Amino acid sequence: MKITKNRKKINSEVDQTKNYSIIDAIKMLKSFKFTKFDESIDLAINLGVDPRHADQNIRLTTSLPHGTGKEVKVLVVTQGPKEQEAKDAGADYVGKEFLDKLKSGWDDVDKIIATPDMMPELGKLGKVLGPKGLMPNPKSGTVTTDISSSVKEIKAGKIELRVEKNGIVHAQCGKSSFDESALEENVKTIYETIMKAKPASVKGTYFKKMTISSSMGPGIKIDHGNI
Repeated sequence: MKITKNRKKINSEVDQTKNYSIIDAIKMLKSFKFTKFDESIDLAINLGVDPRHADQNIRLTTSLPHGTGKEVKVLVVTQGPKEQEAKDAGADYVGKEFLDKLKSGWDDVDKIIATPDMMPELGKLGKVLGPKGLMPNPKSGTVTTDISSSVKEIKAGKIELRVEKNGIVHAQCGKSSFDESALEENVKTIYETIMKAKPASVKGTYFKKMTISSSMGPGIKIDHGNI
């Protein structure tokens, strides 16, 4: 297979056996920008947890100081006066009539917020919404009566950190157009949030590895021991 010029540059500059400081890893990623679009910057965090145990099935939220750079489309499933509250807060879609659209496979939305009274109906869509990560959950603040705060927080950069069955947490921490310092602060916020969530039952190494990457760039390992 022919190696492209861009890949040669990456291979020559990234030592896959080395852990880099956050700022050095970010600088390298930004130097590997070969596309015209504003790439997402993402983290992959390997944890020594077993999500099959309820107390190790980590699912929490944090607000990034500089947001994700992504415009988040929010659907609020509610009824009555809460509909106007959702619209005033900036929700993109509002109303229980969207239940039928969801049933038919519509998913042009990034987050779904629901009031508790709507959850029995949404619960019926678990097989549809669950695999897409769209099912509202009290732990992530998306099942709530405080619709206004929830919508505004998500629009401002609140993200969900959820461990997958293989023990990995994936999280977007910004865009390649962000300043290096802004990306660094976002990464540190995610790291600190994950560390505070360490379950008491975890034996051995809890935080194993953290890798940062861009949409079209390489994965670069971060030395989390010096954060």
